Amino acid sequence: MDKLIYTALSGATQTLDRQAVVANNLANASTVGFKGQLSMFRAVPVNGAGHATRAIAADTTPAADFAPGAMTRTGRSLDVAIDGDGWLAVQGDDAGEGYTRAGDLQQDAAGLLRSNGHVVLGEDGQPLVLPLQAEVSIAADGTISALGAGDAPDTLAEVGRLKLVNPPVEQLVRGGDGLFRLRTGPGEQATPLVADDTVRVVGGALEHSNVSPVEAMVAMIGNARRFEMQMKMISTADENERGANRLLSLS
Repeated sequence: MDKLIYTALSGATQTLDRQAVVANNLANASTVGFKGQLSMFRAVPVNGAGHATRAIAADTTPAADFAPGAMTRTGRSLDVAIDGDGWLAVQGDDAGEGYTRAGDLQQDAAGLLRSNGHVVLGEDGQPLVLPLQAEVSIAADGTISALGAGDAPDTLAEVGRLKLVNPPVEQLVRGGDGLFRLRTGPGEQATPLVADDTVRVVGGALEHSNVSPVEAMVAMIGNARRFEMQMKMISTADENERGANRLLSLS
């Protein structure tokens, strides 16, 4: 009987965890450049004397869905979308290098270029600073040019270049700040990647989230029904245990 309880209880717990993953994906269905989080179940044996036949269900999030999201034209000069494979390098909350596909860039009061609050890095790994109140354009190779207010069109000058990288997606892991980083061992720090000249961007466009709201809603309904089934299994195991105890008490 306890085998059933082990399976159902652990399954119910992990279903709640999977529901949280799906809810997070749904909440980011309109977030620019967001990559959906994947979730899957696996059976884990229970270690210890007398538990050789016991197993629990575990929910793991091995990777993200790296499929590209839909691209739309915005016409905004600071909007960029990665054309094909590649990532935009930014400074993470840990001051290290992180990678994102969110190209809705903003310029703060100090001239720093930011993506969702994270400082955007240039090809030399240093923060990009743009002239204030300048007319900015971004080329396909990430080169940023600026034209000061009142300046002649022929004075357009290059002020920096986006750091664009293209690491193997199987080596990337999502951090708590939403950025992706190279997978490292415990206590290790990832080495910043070298800029990849083959990565291209589309100026005046944005890549949207690759999460389908309809699929996320269907997954949430499926998780809710799975949780109800597992709770029913626990209730059935309890009823069977009570029935067995009553039979033993009559003997």
